[in-house]
Formats: sequence, structure tokens, C-alpha cells
Amino acid sequence: MSGSSSQNGIQLLLAAEQEAQHIVNAARTAKQARLKQAKEEAEKEIADFRAQMEAEFQRKVAESSGDSGANVKRLEIETEEKIQHLKTESTRISPEVVAMLLRHVTTVKN
Repeated sequence: MSGSSSQNGIQLLLAAEQEAQHIVNAARTAKQARLKQAKEEAEKEIADFRAQMEAEFQRKVAESSGDSGANVKRLEIETEEKIQHLKTESTRISPEVVAMLLRHVTTVKN
């Protein structure tokens, strides 16, 4: 009987070891699947973030390019308006300035 009992104990241990090995293998497979899924999710998030940053960068580049052209145009218009204003004012006060200069040049002080 002791041989049979010992044989049953060994068989029981071998069966438990095989069951444990199946559990470990299933856990490894599940872990690998989860790691693969996490990697895919991370790569997708990275791609989405990169696309978002690229779109924002392109938008800012487009805005600054458009703005610089618009700013140059606006500055050219403002400059032309100021030049015209100065010409108009100089034409308007020119006779007064000439009269004042003649008065000061021709007046003799002792």
C-alpha cells in the first residue's frame, strides 16, 4: 500500500505541477497580449499628439505668414497716409514760415 500511496502522491504532484505550468503560461500569454495592446495604444496616442502638434504648428505658420504680409501692407498704407499728411501740412504752413523767416532776417536789433 505504501508504494501505491506514494505513487498516487507523485502523480498528484505531477498533475499539480502541470496545472501550475498551464496557469503560468496563460498568465505570460495574457501579459504579452496586454503589453502589445498597451504599446499599440501608446503608439496611437503618440501619432494623434504628433498630428495635433503638427496641425497647430502649420496653423501658426500660416497665421504668421499671413499676418506679416498683412502687416507690411498695413504699414505701407499708414506710411503713405503720413507722407501725404506731412506734404499737405507743409504746403499749408509754408507761406507762414517764409513770412516769419523774412521778418526775422530783415529785422535789425541793437
